[in-house]
Formats: sequence, structure tokens, C-alpha cells
Amino acid sequence: IGDGGFVFALEKRGYVKAGPWTPEAAAEHPEAVRQLHKEFLRAGANVMQTFTFYASDDKLENRGNSLSFTGAQINEAACHLAREVANEGDALVAGGVSQTPSYLSCKSETEVKAIFQKQLDVFIKNKVDFLIAEYFEHVEEAEWAVQVLKSTGKPVAANLCIGPEGDMHGVSPGDCAVRLVKAGADIVGVNCHFDPMTCVEAVKKMKEG
Repeated sequence: IGDGGFVFALEKRGYVKAGPWTPEAAAEHPEAVRQLHKEFLRAGANVMQTFTFYASDDKLENRGNSLSFTGAQINEAACHLAREVANEGDALVAGGVSQTPSYLSCKSETEVKAIFQKQLDVFIKNKVDFLIAEYFEHVEEAEWAVQVLKSTGKPVAANLCIGPEGDMHGVSPGDCAVRLVKAGADIVGVNCHFDPMTCVEAVKKMKEG
């Protein structure tokens, strides 16, 4: 069982805004992120996920945060906080990457993969236990992320934010699942774009695929 929902929880506490979705609080308000990890640990979470959702340099720049903290600073801080709390309860640490503005602006596969690699370098330096590619609307970009993350040999989970109709290019949930597994994912699924029952229907189709 993993922790999560950090943007919403920290927004309610006044530390981030749910419009940009960026995780600068890991560097700017580490005490708040640490406290939230601790609450999840006490609630029974076995995994502390680094608060690195949308922590790529292109997303930070896209949302006007590049002058405050670099992606590397945020990713580094997030890794330290997750590991610190994980060690208090013998939990695992998962490093996470998410979709990028660069893909949406039609940058090349090489350019997009370089963004994932930059985050991955920090995760490997900080010895995370496994890796997550989450909140991808296009399976192609998720495949690229999985390929980069899997190069480490660590387990990789890949989650798409799709419904029963498939990804934004019309690739069916079943085909998405197959493509992610072929890219190297050990776990495939969906996350948090639709209501729970719609997600269950998408997962059912992924499993059938």
C-alpha cells in the first residue's frame, strides 16, 4: 500500500496549488512533506513515493517555478524526505516520473527520454527501491518512460490516466497494457483521471488485453 495524493493534501494545508500540480514544496517546505509522509506511514502505508509528480525541468519552467528551484533540487529533496520517513517504519521508497510538456509539444523521443533520465539519475543516486511512471495520457510517452526506468533493472510500475475508451490517441486499454508490458513494466494500471468505477472498467479491459 502506497502513500499519495500529496498535491491535494498539501494544497488544503496551504503549501501548493492544485493548478500547476508541481512539487516544489519538497524543497521549499520540507517539514510539510515530511509530516505528510509520516501520517501515511502511521496510517499503514508500506511505500513512500517521492513527491516528484511533474518535477521535470520542462514542467517547472512551464508553470513558472524554474527560478525558485531546479528539478534536481526538488527531486533530491523529495528522495531524502521519502527515505527518511520510510526508514522509520521499514517502508519502501518509490521514485516517480509523470508525463511531460515536451511530449505534448511534439519534442523527439530522444528529448523526452532525456527528461526522464534526468529525474532517474537522482533516484538512482538516492537508491530508491522501485520506480513508477504515472499519469500518462498517451501510451507512447509512457512506453518511453518505462524503457528509461527499466534500464536500471529495478521493478517498474506504469499507470495511465485513461478511461475505457483508451488513451488520447485512441489506443484501447488492452493494447495499452500489452505495449507497457512489452516496454518492460512489471505492473500496469490506471490512476486518478476518472471516477473509481470508470477506472475499474478501464483496468478490466487492460487485464483482458
